[in-house]
Amino acid sequence: MHQRLGQHFLVNPKAARAIVQALELAPDETVIEIGPGMGTLIDELENWNYGLRIIGIEKDKRLARFLQTRYAKTANIEIISGDALKILPAIIHDSKFMIQGWKLVGNIPYYITGQLLRILGGLESKPAIAVLMLQKEVAERVSAKPPEMNLLSAMTQFWAEPKILLRLRQQDFKPAPEVESAIIKLEIKKQISPPKADQPLAENIKNKEYFSFVKILFKQPRKTVFNNLKPGFGNIEKIKKILARYGLTGSERPQNLTLPLLIKLSEEFHE
Repeated sequence: MHQRLGQHFLVNPKAARAIVQALELAPDETVIEIGPGMGTLIDELENWNYGLRIIGIEKDKRLARFLQTRYAKTANIEIISGDALKILPAIIHDSKFMIQGWKLVGNIPYYITGQLLRILGGLESKPAIAVLMLQKEVAERVSAKPPEMNLLSAMTQFWAEPKILLRLRQQDFKPAPEVESAIIKLEIKKQISPPKADQPLAENIKNKEYFSFVKILFKQPRKTVFNNLKPGFGNIEKIKKILARYGLTGSERPQNLTLPLLIKLSEEFHE
């Protein structure tokens, strides 16, 4: 198989079982897989025999055709050819697919990880659990805590609780990648700020304000909290006053701030 799309196929059956087990499957659930490749995880999902509905989204057209042919007579498996970053939000919010409670799995290339996590964070109907294979360094960034907070961890941990389950070897994939990978589990949090009845989560002002706030705060991580906030909010006295309210001088680094404090500061700066 060619490497144009950064494909490395999981060949370790123990890792496949660990991934599926982490989904905490129940009968008749819907599982969406991003990049099913040769069908390793689909086969493992089928082995659980829970009457699952399985939807695979495969960007490689040749692989998509292969999978569509392979599972043509399997009624509970549907293979969609296309870009998951575009298709996933569409099918989740499309009434014809009738997807409500669902779970997500996939081997995610480095170059789409950040965008995928942002998309998941903005979905009105999020997966109850997502189990993803990511580049090890990215998985560590997503699950980071102070003093190593970063934009990716601040944005993802707002809506999910991440946990690295297993580190994978290069030999667990074919062809073997140059980098190490890890399996990370994201358990979706209860909504922090419930939207109004006429305001779905994707349009929830408080959520959007939080994402906007942390983008400003972590824009230049080597700068202090104050120096990052100043260009974004302008009012120096207001910035100092709000920071002082939480025992901050402004000389702190963004990576040292906890998630609850980030949420409180976001609310203060958008009042």
